[in-house]
Amino acid sequence: MFSGELFVFLGVSNENTEKALEINKHKNEVCGLKIFLGSSTGNMLVDNIITLERIFANCEVLIATHCEKESIAKENLEKLKSQGVDINHASFHPIIRDAEVCYESSLGTIQLAKKHNTRLHILHISTEKELTLFTNLFPLQDKRITAEVCVHHLYFTADDYNQYGNLIKCNPAIKAPENREALWKALLDDRLDILATDHAPHTWDEKQKPYLEAPAGVPLVQHSLLMLLEAHKQGRISLQKLVEKACHAPAICFQIQNRGYIREGYFADCVLVDLQKETTISKQNLLYKCGWSPFEGHTFPASIEATFVNGNLIFEKGVQVNDEKGMRLSFQRNG
Repeated sequence: MFSGELFVFLGVSNENTEKALEINKHKNEVCGLKIFLGSSTGNMLVDNIITLERIFANCEVLIATHCEKESIAKENLEKLKSQGVDINHASFHPIIRDAEVCYESSLGTIQLAKKHNTRLHILHISTEKELTLFTNLFPLQDKRITAEVCVHHLYFTADDYNQYGNLIKCNPAIKAPENREALWKALLDDRLDILATDHAPHTWDEKQKPYLEAPAGVPLVQHSLLMLLEAHKQGRISLQKLVEKACHAPAICFQIQNRGYIREGYFADCVLVDLQKETTISKQNLLYKCGWSPFEGHTFPASIEATFVNGNLIFEKGVQVNDEKGMRLSFQRNG
């Protein structure tokens, strides 16, 4: 189980503040509010400070934020254009959406949360600089401000744009190698609370557009666990820590009822893996409707043998064997 987009968040815009705050009446039904402080698909960008103040002051459940300061990103882009730079490749992405874009947004959001004592969770941390904003001095269940790191920010670096181009263009941007190393360290020492994934299944044709036109996002759900098991094989993370960060921590952080652990009375959401069997990614074994993955041709040193959802066998040896539907998560709120 991973955090992020697998949960039910209510999206916020500059126009739906009153509707969004009705979430207070449904504390056990919705994970929380999600706010994009950087550009996103559709009209999900929230950049009105009055709107933000009202939401943070009055929301009684968790607020999850995508933190990028849009004004800095626009300044960076205009600066490159004014210098006559031909911005024709995804390698410019971490220059335009740089560490300051993320840090200034995360800092401002944390200040807002502290002002109103809001329960805040910052999504997909991608920079070393942001890590100064988080602590490991308290157990997860006592934190009012938490953060996560996505698997792709632990896997790729800016050095990979030459190979993958738009295929790894995502927001926040994948950045220089020193950021990846710092993220790993912060995950292991508990400044970062959760291992997360993201999933943005843009079509192949969309990703082949010129850099500035191509959408940001990567299809990742199918191979996230394989990415983490590869990191385990490389000695980066123990299996115990992997399970803690990918399963137990999300259940604690989001107060998810009866999930995240193998316990009597809990829903049986389980994955069986073979650590001795390799998996080579190809078009033939992709389950994405978008039909592509940046991992095509890559061999992972482990395999997913079976997946159980709510106790039902859903996937076995590369084949979906059951069309049982999932269940809506429920949340156990304190107060």
